[in-house]
Amino acid sequence: MTRIKRGYIARRRRTKIRLFASTFRGAHSRLTRTMTQQKMRALVSAHRDRGRQKRDFRRLWITRINAVIRENKISYSYSRLIYDLHKGQLLLNRKILAQIAISNRNCLYMISNEIIK
Repeated sequence: MTRIKRGYIARRRRTKIRLFASTFRGAHSRLTRTMTQQKMRALVSAHRDRGRQKRDFRRLWITRINAVIRENKISYSYSRLIYDLHKGQLLLNRKILAQIAISNRNCLYMISNEIIK
């Protein structure tokens, strides 16, 4: 009986995994089984941390806005400012408010003073 060579499909799959894991350290980039495990682990972490990143940035923006507002004592607190913004139908999200707070504090003070009136 003649020898049958294996196909290329498994090799192609392993090559794909090897390219993904090429930057990993040690056996994680050399051994096929550990490469597959680490690839799955990396993808799980990436998926989990996409949600966490949104949470972390929202927390950062809230902290920045609150710090600038309390610094000058022009107005109350962060929660009061957000409440007044929604009540005044001024639709600025927290990212934009944080950018205004960092780059141009006077503008944030003007916004908060206009809302109070």
